[in-house]
Amino acid sequence: MPLPLIYHDDYSPPFPADHRFPMDKFRLLRDHLVDSGLTCDQALLRPELCPVDILALAHDRSYIERYIHGELSREDQRRLGLPWSEALARRTVRAVGGSLLTAEQALQHGIACHLAGGTHHAHYDYPAGFCIFNDLAVISHYLLAAGRVQRVLIFDCDVHQGDGTARMLHDTPDAITVSLHCQQNFPARKADSDWDIALPRGMGDSDYLQVVDEALNYLLPLYQPDLVLYDAGVDVHRDDALGYLQLSDAGLAARDEAVLRHCLGRDIPVMGVIGGGYSKDRQALAKRHGILHHSAARVLGYPQ
Repeated sequence: MPLPLIYHDDYSPPFPADHRFPMDKFRLLRDHLVDSGLTCDQALLRPELCPVDILALAHDRSYIERYIHGELSREDQRRLGLPWSEALARRTVRAVGGSLLTAEQALQHGIACHLAGGTHHAHYDYPAGFCIFNDLAVISHYLLAAGRVQRVLIFDCDVHQGDGTARMLHDTPDAITVSLHCQQNFPARKADSDWDIALPRGMGDSDYLQVVDEALNYLLPLYQPDLVLYDAGVDVHRDDALGYLQLSDAGLAARDEAVLRHCLGRDIPVMGVIGGGYSKDRQALAKRHGILHHSAARVLGYPQ
């Protein structure tokens, strides 16, 4: 079985080149995975736009309409930090569709990876931190409401706390939110996840990997989820512009392999989204994000 990888050309719309958010990283990630021989463009699965009715399982319908039509308030635009365009709006809705397709593929095949996703700062009726719609919350509500799963567990390893996910799923007991994040980092006001594992600044590979192993060895048997949503943020890397942890490339690969092996070793389907990652060196950043997809291939026993 080829590793299911989900991508769409909409993911990197025209965008200000000097903007803090690296919008071209999704296209560069696709290029890296193709150039490295992990996949070919024809093998990538292309998602549909996420239907508004599915977005509305997690988000306020009037907020969805305001965003899609470019009618956010000035305050919401400030919270978001991204300039609105029709292309960005389409990209945003398409990317949630991509995470939904990734979840479907993971349930079918045991593992699947998105070349985007992990928009965990988006809230019920407002955006924040470059995040507009929360794909992790949308997937959770959709699969639970459809009876496709009885319980999901979100294992969020982005360096920033998944505050939007925690608040949006606070009253959904069958969606377990786990956030492994740097304590002294955005957002300043943390939410209450089911499990918040706050890490000190400067933590490196070995200490971090021990926390990951201990958390999964405890949480997976405890909850026995039907699907794990893994946010493989690379802003924990020592060269990231917005993170304060000290992981190396090897540490990222060890983390990703550990999470995937913990899940597959217990016959729990797992889907990966790329989460946050920030650098002016966009090629290096794309390769960093690609560690997730190469790690998934290694776990499946594919030659590298």
